[in-house]
Amino acid sequence: MLAVLDVDYRGDKAIVGCLVVRNWTDSTVTREFTVQVRNVAPYEPGAFYKRELPCLIAALAKVTEPLTTVVIDGNVWLDAGKPGLGARLHDEIKLPVVGIAKTAFKDGSFAQRVYRGQSQRPLFVTAVGIDEVVAAKQVTMMDGDARIPALVRRVDRLCRTS
Repeated sequence: MLAVLDVDYRGDKAIVGCLVVRNWTDSTVTREFTVQVRNVAPYEPGAFYKRELPCLIAALAKVTEPLTTVVIDGNVWLDAGKPGLGARLHDEIKLPVVGIAKTAFKDGSFAQRVYRGQSQRPLFVTAVGIDEVVAAKQVTMMDGDARIPALVRRVDRLCRTS
């Protein structure tokens, strides 16, 4: 099972959306929920994980299903070997983490580029605990024919509208 997570910030609080699905290709969600986190850290350039990591961990604490992978909207690595949010999450939860970023961090040369649908713009996939090439193939096969996988759009909407 996979958890797909995203966070929306509202002042000093955050709403974390979480979708639980059985397989990468699923369009049906097993469970979806949100978690509100208060007193989130302010944004700190170069240390985004300080703000978002506690939010992701709070949501994952509510998941009762046995997870095999966590998917985040963001980067696992910031460049070759420099840990980003996903790598730090992996250190905490000891599960594979796949990051799907809509824009490149710096030049993005360290990420796998994934082209979905008819889009000429890639997604930037990084991973830890799972081979990045395999992770990129899984992202390519996710439900939906648009650039952004349907589950990633859905979790984004969930946390923004809750």
